[in-house]
Amino acid sequence: MSYQQIYHVVRRIPRGRVATYGQVAILAGLGGHARQVGYALHALDDGSAVPWHRVVNAAGRISARASPGGELVQQLLLEREGVHLDSRGRVSLDQVRWQPRFRSLE
Repeated sequence: MSYQQIYHVVRRIPRGRVATYGQVAILAGLGGHARQVGYALHALDDGSAVPWHRVVNAAGRISARASPGGELVQQLLLEREGVHLDSRGRVSLDQVRWQPRFRSLE
């Protein structure tokens, strides 16, 4: 499996919107492999143009990062785009989940 499929989907997530790991997996033709999305995003080089910060878990939360402070970086990037976390650390998926026109890349 090529991470490029995943990156292609993530690049399509518009500013101010989010997608879940599972949603990205389905759209990349990898349904049931949400964890692979996490691996692919973790493998990105620093400074990559892929908007990795727009991917959250199924509960609308920012997933834990291997490097300290990674969650705060993602939160700040999302807030800069107008996506705010509630007092429980979640984004409102009902309000900001990306709804693409096409269901998958297949």
